[in-house]
Amino acid sequence: MMKTFSTLTLLATTMLGLSACTTPPPPPQILHLAASDSMISRMGRTHTNDDQSQTFGFPGVTFATEVEGKKLTAQLQSSGGNSWIDVIVDGSAPKAIKIEQQLTDIELFNFSDVAKHRVEIVHRSENWHGSVTLKQFSLTSGGFFAAPKLPKRKLLILGDSVTCGEAIDRVAGEQKNTRWWNSLESYGMLTAKALNAQVNLVCWGGRGLIRSWNGKTDDANLPDFYEYAVGDNNPLMKWDHNQYQPDLIVGAIGTNDFSPGIPDRETYVTAYVKLLNKLLANHPQAHIALTEGAILNGDKKAALIDYIREAISRVNDSRVHQVTSNYYPGDAQDAHPTKEQHTLMAKDLAPQLKALMDW
Repeated sequence: MMKTFSTLTLLATTMLGLSACTTPPPPPQILHLAASDSMISRMGRTHTNDDQSQTFGFPGVTFATEVEGKKLTAQLQSSGGNSWIDVIVDGSAPKAIKIEQQLTDIELFNFSDVAKHRVEIVHRSENWHGSVTLKQFSLTSGGFFAAPKLPKRKLLILGDSVTCGEAIDRVAGEQKNTRWWNSLESYGMLTAKALNAQVNLVCWGGRGLIRSWNGKTDDANLPDFYEYAVGDNNPLMKWDHNQYQPDLIVGAIGTNDFSPGIPDRETYVTAYVKLLNKLLANHPQAHIALTEGAILNGDKKAALIDYIREAISRVNDSRVHQVTSNYYPGDAQDAHPTKEQHTLMAKDLAPQLKALMDW
């Protein structure tokens, strides 16, 4: 079914003797659609505002629509002015676009003829770059089809900067900036694609299970930002876990906890057990797969693997599992995994999850 307006052709003719005058045709019809409309499919955590706009902060949040028309625009703004999206039209290569602080009309496509197109908007950035609000879509000379269907399988991936896709699109000789983040090429979204699954990335760079990369314990760490739609701990944006019930949760947390040194065993394992019990209660049908991630190596990697193993033993639930990660140390420019290494990480992870879930 398509949502559209009929186009009226208005023709006024005045006869003055033997001469005739016609008025020009009306301007093209423009159809506006709120971001929360059911004709738009959404993947990832978002918050619906009173004006039916959508606010989001986690990477990988995706909006998809199928339309027939000439031109499609979207109104967006970023609270920090440092956020980026990818726009994909008809499966073409993603086009990265920076989102400004002021509400701006962004052209998604503009063609000379009316035709059918599929458009996706994917959030490249993460919470601390700024929250993004998508207000509406505006379509010229056409209409919207029913929302594209999402895969039935559902993944939830919990993690830190690696899960958020930090520094994937690094540029030699360039100062690090938010353009370097790329959720589409992250191991999480690549793994979901390999498994034909939806995915929600719930991650925050620099954060851990109990402390941040610099040893601070008063930041919002995973057990905190897991509870929010946008991740900034705004009580008005608490996440309703019933909105998305994953089949499989992947936990890839710990790198930042171990960055200042190996944390106290009992403190860490107790916190992990508490988180696992919360996940099991909130998602009663989900399996949980825990990994130490790709950056740690040596004694720190061994310690985290051991802590995870003990946490699983204490929880003693057949739905909780442990999977392994190979070491991918980035490169001389940045310690985060490269684009090629994210591809390898997905190739390592996907078969383990497929076997675990019998997919």
